[in-house]
Amino acid sequence: MKVILSRKGFDSASGGYPSPILPSGEMVSLPIPLDDDIRYSDLKIGRSTYYDIMADLKHEINSKGKWVDLNEATRCHLDPDIHRESFEREPGWKACFGQIDAAQSHLENQRVTEGDLFLFFGWFRKTRYYNGKLEYDPQDRDLHAIFGYLQIGEIQKVNPSFNVPKWMAYHPHTKGWRRKNKTNTIYIARGNLSWNEPLPGAGRFMFNNDLILTKKGLSRSK
Repeated sequence: MKVILSRKGFDSASGGYPSPILPSGEMVSLPIPLDDDIRYSDLKIGRSTYYDIMADLKHEINSKGKWVDLNEATRCHLDPDIHRESFEREPGWKACFGQIDAAQSHLENQRVTEGDLFLFFGWFRKTRYYNGKLEYDPQDRDLHAIFGYLQIGEIQKVNPSFNVPKWMAYHPHTKGWRRKNKTNTIYIARGNLSWNEPLPGAGRFMFNNDLILTKKGLSRSK
């Protein structure tokens, strides 16, 4: 089995601030802003939308290198999509992850295949509630941490001749210009982990110190 570390979610150029670790310990990897069909206000975590959380933390978002106002119509690139409850699903939904161009060619060159494991990591910081509003914990630091996983069950090239199943039709790698690209690929999760059948083939982690990649006392990239 190969293990692939894949950095996803907000960074300094796309989004512009850390994804939040909620006071409950839930890690909410914020999808990067992009002109796809899904809005931050469409995505849910508990009773809140991603937009609600983001609006508490910052009223702007870095999109394509520019700071712009965040609003309920701001759209994003939901990928990887590994949390069933975050979005309205069609029957038969499976967690999945799209790749294209150089990123997909690299995975092919490394012979990534069914049964291999993606570990997704990103830029995070703990948050707290203060006066009824979510804010970054002033006592915490920025860090890179693993937030989720996907064990590959199927690898599907998504080109114009592929008959997209209804459960997958929402995914950004099934639409528009990406579908016309011959490298466009979707990695579909197994139903359960091959080495631990009771656990699903993809999902998010609750935060704990074992997931931190950043070395204590150093900047997040170290």
